[in-house]
Amino acid sequence: MTYGTFDLLHVGHVNFLNRAKALGDQLVVGLSTDRFNREKKGRDPVYPYEHRRTILYSLRQVDAVVPEDSWEQKAEDMKKYGISVFAIGDDWEGKFDFLRDLGVEVVYLPRTPGVSTTDTRKKISEGGQGLGA
Repeated sequence: MTYGTFDLLHVGHVNFLNRAKALGDQLVVGLSTDRFNREKKGRDPVYPYEHRRTILYSLRQVDAVVPEDSWEQKAEDMKKYGISVFAIGDDWEGKFDFLRDLGVEVVYLPRTPGVSTTDTRKKISEGGQGLGA
């Protein structure tokens, strides 16, 4: 299982989902709702939840998508969905180690260098120069 906003889907997301999927038989994605994204990042995603959900379901790596409504739901989700491995970007290193107490393997995966949604948003606002470079 992993969590994220997955807005403005890019190659970094795809690389991450490929690595996460390789850790198990099925990949469940906890997708941040619009409200939760607004609370944690202070802005709405570009694409609404339902659009991001549809996009994720179109990817062969993703077996299920569930709403992420709060930080606290992770432990509950691990139990609810029978999760044995939790994968998240290495920028969260150490933040989810508490899930190990539930018998869940926690894996912090490296991000794709030079690719981020924040950078993509910035490049778009600057006229799109350098996208895909």
